[in-house]
Parts: sequence; C-alpha cells; structure tokens
Amino acid sequence: MIELPVDLPAELVPLSWLIGVWEGSGVIDYKIGDGSVTHEFGQRVSFSHDGLPHLNYTSYTWLFPETAGGEPAPLATETGYWRIARDLGEGDVGPGLLPAVGKPPYPDADSVETLRNTDGGFDLEVSIVHPGGVSELYLGQVKGPRIDLATDAVMRTAGAKDYAAATRLYGLVEAHLLWAWDIAALGQDLRTHASARLAKVD
Repeated sequence: MIELPVDLPAELVPLSWLIGVWEGSGVIDYKIGDGSVTHEFGQRVSFSHDGLPHLNYTSYTWLFPETAGGEPAPLATETGYWRIARDLGEGDVGPGLLPAVGKPPYPDADSVETLRNTDGGFDLEVSIVHPGGVSELYLGQVKGPRIDLATDAVMRTAGAKDYAAATRLYGLVEAHLLWAWDIAALGQDLRTHASARLAKVD
C-alpha cells in the first residue's frame, strides 16, 4: 500500500510510488566489440519532492569487491528531476527565479486527469545529469507502476566520454523497484547495459 505525503502536489500522484529511498544490487553487462564489461554493483536511489510539481532524483552506485574482504569502490552518481510533461504557464515558477502568478494550473486529481494520454498513462519529462559532463533529457510515460523512458537529447562536454542515447525501464514488482538501462556508448549501438532490483529502505 502506498501512503501519499499530505503535501504532495497533485501532479505527482502518478509518480508517488517512486517516493522514498531504495537500495539493492544489480549487474552491469555491456558488450563492447568482441568483449564485454561485467560487474555486480550496489545502488542507493532517492526520490523526493520539495512542494513543487516534480520529483528530485539522486542515485549513488558502488562496485562490489571481486575478492572476499575487499572494499566496495565508488562507481557513479547521477541527479535529476522527474515531472509530468505539460506546457508551463503563468501559474508555474520560472524562468529563472521568477515566481508563479496566480493559482497552480493542476491543483487536484480531477485537473491532473486531463493530462492523461491516449494510452491511458501520463507523459513524462526526465532530466538527468552525470558529473562526467553528460546531461540527458528523457521523454516517456508512466502508466500505473511502470515507466518507459527514451532519450530525446544527450548533451556532452568536449571532454566527456562517447555517449549517444539511452532507454530506461522502471517497474514496481512485489514491492521492489526494478529497472533496466540500455545505452549507446563508446561507438556501440543501443544495447543492454545494466539492471537492478531495489527494496525501499526509507
């Protein structure tokens, strides 16, 4: 059973099952040419909200030691924002620090229902930033306890590693958050990259 925070913006109800801290493990398995990179890793993911109509997202991963008694090694972090896709207007903050004018445009469940797409879900926009100079903009949808995302744009700094596109799939299965991430990177086409199973810890 999902308990909704009392101050949750109505637009976040379709994403409310993500809210919390999740931790677990997964596997990297990425084929590069004739070889492959395979490792087990741990992950801690947080979805939170600050009263605005988006979720704050952070992820921290670490490699499990290859030998008994070894120390886990930090692997990667990413941070971002998840929101229901819609046009922004005067009732929304921004651009910059400009405050909203008037009432929020989608203050209750009935108004949010008007955002439902023809497939019965809600369109999503997800922005994710990596410290290695990569920023991703994903478009997709949430439909019940399932989220499908695909990159609409990937921006890289001049010194970033080659990374061209990605898809991500998230699902709530038996109270666990399962995800799979395919990437096109290092000259390879879009292919399996990593997946994990996480349990809510907070």
